[in-house]
Amino acid sequence: MADNRIGVRELVELTVRTGDLDPVTTNSNNTAMLGASIHRRLQAAHDGNYEKEVYLAQTVTVNGVAYTIDGRADGVDTSKKRTVVEEIKTSARDWADVTQNTKDRYWAQARVYGHFLCDERDLAEVELDLIYYQTTTDQITRFTEVKTAAELADDFQDLLNDFGDWLKMRSDIVVRRDASIEPLPFPFPVYRKGQRELAAAVYRTVANSTRLFVEAPTGTGKTISTLFPVIKAMGAGLIQRTFYLTAKQSTRHVAEEAMALMTKHGLHAKSITLTAKDTITFADEPDDPSINPYMLGYYDRLKPALKDLLGHEDAITRPVIEQYAKKHTLDPFEFSLDVSLFCDVIICDYNYLFDPAVFLQRFFAEPDTGNFFLIDEAHNLVARAREMYSAELLDTDFATLRSAIDKQKGKGLPPVKGALSKVLTAFDAVRLTVNDQPLTFQKPQLDDFIAQLTGFTSAVHDWLGQDPDTRDQAVVDQVLPVFFSATSYLRIADYYNDAYETEIENAAGAIHLKELCLDPSQFISDCLDKGRGAVLFSATLSPLPYYQDILGGRDQSLAYRLPSPFPQENLKVLVTNFITPTYRNRESSLPALIASLTMMVSTKAGHYLIFLPSHSYLTTVADAFKAANPDLATVVQGGSMTSDERTTFLARFRDDPSPVVGFAVLGGIFSEGIDLGGDQLIGVAIVTVGLPGLNAETDRLRAYFDAQGQDGFAYAYQLPGFNNVLQAGGRVIRGAKDVGVVLLADSRFAGPRYAPLFPPHWTHATVATDLDDMAAQLTDFWEAHRENTPNA
Repeated sequence: MADNRIGVRELVELTVRTGDLDPVTTNSNNTAMLGASIHRRLQAAHDGNYEKEVYLAQTVTVNGVAYTIDGRADGVDTSKKRTVVEEIKTSARDWADVTQNTKDRYWAQARVYGHFLCDERDLAEVELDLIYYQTTTDQITRFTEVKTAAELADDFQDLLNDFGDWLKMRSDIVVRRDASIEPLPFPFPVYRKGQRELAAAVYRTVANSTRLFVEAPTGTGKTISTLFPVIKAMGAGLIQRTFYLTAKQSTRHVAEEAMALMTKHGLHAKSITLTAKDTITFADEPDDPSINPYMLGYYDRLKPALKDLLGHEDAITRPVIEQYAKKHTLDPFEFSLDVSLFCDVIICDYNYLFDPAVFLQRFFAEPDTGNFFLIDEAHNLVARAREMYSAELLDTDFATLRSAIDKQKGKGLPPVKGALSKVLTAFDAVRLTVNDQPLTFQKPQLDDFIAQLTGFTSAVHDWLGQDPDTRDQAVVDQVLPVFFSATSYLRIADYYNDAYETEIENAAGAIHLKELCLDPSQFISDCLDKGRGAVLFSATLSPLPYYQDILGGRDQSLAYRLPSPFPQENLKVLVTNFITPTYRNRESSLPALIASLTMMVSTKAGHYLIFLPSHSYLTTVADAFKAANPDLATVVQGGSMTSDERTTFLARFRDDPSPVVGFAVLGGIFSEGIDLGGDQLIGVAIVTVGLPGLNAETDRLRAYFDAQGQDGFAYAYQLPGFNNVLQAGGRVIRGAKDVGVVLLADSRFAGPRYAPLFPPHWTHATVATDLDDMAAQLTDFWEAHRENTPNA
């Protein structure tokens, strides 16, 4: 049975806190690395009888529901007569300027750890040491108190009594939820083909605490087939919360719709959709938190706001959060995070679990078997994870800042200027090592550079911790972007291992450094270890072993592939064996390509999309096609389309029944995540096998995976490109009655490198040897579906 988990810090903050929302807390990810470094330094100063990061936990029961309160004490020292529990706090503020509320929270946290330790080790009393490190002066202040086990137990009970309202609020939600789950039916009259089997596999995955990789073609109902069994597992007590993680806003809406559907069939569960801070922040919130009415007195208004919202809403979407946040004058982003503590299903972006800069510490600071993860469109996580665990810096940003503040005066600013100069010197030292080569890669980390960058962030941190009246806000605004870039680089530096290389670009008088993550699989796996298990699913996860490897599955996961629920004969997959539009052959193959595309769209008039691997090639093909077919309506994807332009592009397919041919970029905004059912789209042509353009970073990926004993070309080029092909081809058949054509305009699709990769619903693909053969096959296909297609 899975317990609800509540962190000690969370317990203390909800019960002890009153007053304002502390901006230092809300922006803590930008300075957390400095605090962690100080913690390690103070911990390392002890001898061998010192235990650091000691995990402590206790289970309490409220309203019949078990809650595990847990956390890590910074240190436990057993070398003295009386056991000492250390709680280390770092801040730029002088201790005299720390609010009493904050001091009370510090002590409350130390006392909880003291109680847990006394209980676990049968101690009669402990010494509690609160160590306060002021980063602006490197001053360490130590405060000590001795507490008996009985006193600490009483303190903890008082804390629990205060927290009782919060616990009961959550336990009442759980009791009501579980009572509704037991009789909950599958929210459709019948299961689609393969849907029941997928739901059963997901439930077993939860029960067995493992990971499942699922390729489920369009139409299998992936979202409801994963959410429904997870909700059932919740009702059985196997888990208490699930995170539905997505890459796109559109798939978040699908998850919301699935929850709404189950609600209509009797489910009473709280679901919330988290929105990025910069998106959900109210327009009238001032930048200065000291005058922000949504932050001032935040905690005084939080409890009534939570009771109001949770008492009236189950589906907590962005508009709902904004409605109640505005009503109770609360910052909407922070309010959404506090609300999420009481929710059963949390729908959010990948970064809330996987990104080391913004992950939800309140949920993922420690592993919790009460959590379970559903990773939608998991093929997108490969590139996203590489980005999350990479970081880059440009020396010109630091040089520009140094020039901008050179003549500025202010207390604490000279050390910032000096640290900036040292960073620029470190950039110059890196430049000397590459001997004027424009681009190099190296395995070792740039330790000397990292040291100077750390000095810069420390100097800025100290400067920011001083009295605001001593500095010009305009200077702060100039410094902060560079400071945040530096802290991001240092954060990734802590992860640097054999899966990294440092990219050094020396061009146009600038040095560009990048910590390049080649293989994020271990980091993904570590994140998934924070829950009981995970299901990673997509319409395109071929080949499954590749995705298991690159997404942290390896030997500890299961793989499952569902057949397409739609009639295979409704989809014509045709490979043109007479066209090989490689980069070198693009000009010579253009006439045959245009002829084949013209043949496809003229054999059956309707709506078609043609996908090309790049904008430049798209322009070439689109211009040639329009010249050959001046009477055919066309729409072309632009280089950087606005939201309105994208809507207009799709509206031509959705709202206008007249024939149209669209040209779009393979792997772009129109090749996945759009739904054009029925006669809105009857054919897709995919030109080339979709290989990413040759570039130095992708070549490093290839070399890395070759060295790991894998097929480097497949991992770096072939398989990511082929996934784009499968996604684009998946736009055609969206429903049981849809009929359409996928034209693969490249002879390589029929060769030994690609044909074995075809998913089961493409294995009936045929090959056209020339234009006449293609015309005959397409004519026969449409004749066979005359009664099933529009405008027949």
